[in-house]
Amino acid sequence: MNPHVRPACSPLSMMQSLLRHRSLIIQMIRRDVAGRYKGSMAGVLWSFVNPLCLLITYTFVFSVVFKARWGGGGEVGGRSEFAMFLFTGMIVYGLFSESIVRAPGLIVGNVNYVKKIVFPLEILPVVSIGTSLFHTAVSAVVLCGAVLFLQGSVPWTLVLLPLVLLPLVILAVGLSWLLASLGVFIRDVSQPIGLVMTAMLFASPVFYPVSAVPEGFRSLFLLNPLTFIIDQSRQVVLLGQQPDWLGMSIYLCVAFAVSWGGYVWFQRTRKGFANVL
Repeated sequence: MNPHVRPACSPLSMMQSLLRHRSLIIQMIRRDVAGRYKGSMAGVLWSFVNPLCLLITYTFVFSVVFKARWGGGGEVGGRSEFAMFLFTGMIVYGLFSESIVRAPGLIVGNVNYVKKIVFPLEILPVVSIGTSLFHTAVSAVVLCGAVLFLQGSVPWTLVLLPLVLLPLVILAVGLSWLLASLGVFIRDVSQPIGLVMTAMLFASPVFYPVSAVPEGFRSLFLLNPLTFIIDQSRQVVLLGQQPDWLGMSIYLCVAFAVSWGGYVWFQRTRKGFANVL
């Protein structure tokens, strides 16, 4: 990459860059996943044990202790299903939260890559999302096993889950590009991200259905980017219903626009990374 040439910022160049470096992205995702469990006896097995323990804990607490029912029993009959709905929401939230929280430190934490002008820095947020997707896939396998155990079968609509998560992944990549760049010039940007994500956890339908939100706040509540995806994920995984294809299409278009905007910002500001770091 010639530092004196203005980087391409078109949507086509964005897609071409990701396709051109796909092998490097996959390699770095593997290294990132393996690095998290390096030195532990169980290794990558912990990625399966952790969500399994969480699901068991959710099931016990909300089925035995709180005796909670989703939507007061109108939408889901059994208490154990409450844990399934909660765990599905946590999977979607975890995918988004993990990538966004890590984003401000991606460039700052990889100064050696910045000094190598031939390294494609734009893939670092994509690698972070890929690592989050790995843990999401493992958690989804645990959830499917629980659904199979409780219901005796898994709905065929489960195969649509990747399509449901795709717009959220695209949105997360765009926001990660933006935050990764801002994290270089404004180090304080990483501090409020954790607070924002905690607030989004309770402002998303993770612990309650969308129908529980008062009508006066529901339109504002739906502006949360997690709300629609969490609801649609439950539709395809737990209820055996197809997603809202029109809503998915609109969400995908908005997510792509945000992603492209984040990519343009990242490319326009990347020349200053080396000077600041």
